[in-house]
Amino acid sequence: MLLIMRLLPVSLLLISILTPLVRADEPLIVAHRGLLQHAPENTLAGFRACLELRLGFEFDVQRTRDGQLVCIHDSTLPRTTNGTGQVGDHTLADLRRLDAGGWFDPRFAGEKIPTIDEVLELVSHFRQQSVLITVDFKEEGVEQEVVRLAEKHQVLPRLLFIGKTISEPKVRARIKQMSSQAQTAVVANTPEEFPQALAAAMLDADWVYFRFLPSREQVDAVHAARKQAFIAGKTVSRRLPENWRQAVTAGIDGLLTDEPLELRALLRNTP
Repeated sequence: MLLIMRLLPVSLLLISILTPLVRADEPLIVAHRGLLQHAPENTLAGFRACLELRLGFEFDVQRTRDGQLVCIHDSTLPRTTNGTGQVGDHTLADLRRLDAGGWFDPRFAGEKIPTIDEVLELVSHFRQQSVLITVDFKEEGVEQEVVRLAEKHQVLPRLLFIGKTISEPKVRARIKQMSSQAQTAVVANTPEEFPQALAAAMLDADWVYFRFLPSREQVDAVHAARKQAFIAGKTVSRRLPENWRQAVTAGIDGLLTDEPLELRALLRNTP
């Protein structure tokens, strides 16, 4: 609780604490790269705050020069650390010496780039919570290792693999070969792409990933196929309450946004 109080303004803290657990008709909220507005992105501090607030989160996967998997969005270091150059040109030991929090706020100075193993271990400590964790693969060839790590920490059923997964059938195939419990998604960028995405999902995916606001009929079609509907992108990432309402009314199952606390407040105040 002390961590949350340090991260969040009192008003937002009270909103989250007083909010009941997710109703059956509410989507699972996924916080983009953690609590972007309140903690440095892609850090254990931000992820832990999400989990304590009963929120899911999205995180990114990249590989170091010595083959280790780390959690960072950009392929370069300057925006979110005090380092320089490409992530892939540094060893894990190099990256662990960097400060991944001070750029956001001096109170987070010393926060490290986490390994994927550390992120999944953190998730494993919150087994009692019904949250969705989305894993964004920035490159191919890392998915099998992440599945193995998720199995080690017994969190695989709580993960949804996105990134390269949503557009590359071979990535989905490799994930499914590793485990039938692994959840994958297929992207529909536009309404015109939806029928093809749904057909692909029926072959090798568990979710349809919408990058547009779907209609109730489209989400019903996803559910009729025994799949789930996820939405992300510019229509819902920012503070867009009318778009959030439209997605919820359509029956969306999971929603990725930069403003998870505001979305939760909207859901709490919606009859």
